[in-house]
Amino acid sequence: MNSQDLTTMKDIGKLIRDIRKQQGVTQEELAGISETGRRFISDVENGKNTTQTGKLLLVLKALGLNLYIFNKWEIKFTKNNQNN
Repeated sequence: MNSQDLTTMKDIGKLIRDIRKQQGVTQEELAGISETGRRFISDVENGKNTTQTGKLLLVLKALGLNLYIFNKWEIKFTKNNQNN
């Protein structure tokens, strides 16, 4: 099973953009569905560290965790082997 290692906001943003485009959804539509703004969606897709996502990644890193998404139904956190 292939996995995608998500360690930066750029990784997460690319994944979100790719999935959004695969589903044929515009940024505007995704913003409406997710009850956010189009600017927020654009910022996330461009890898900008927003307050919420930036803090989440800092927490994961502090815990020594990596985030993997195997498919749209399976998300897994794994302990990384590096000392932080």
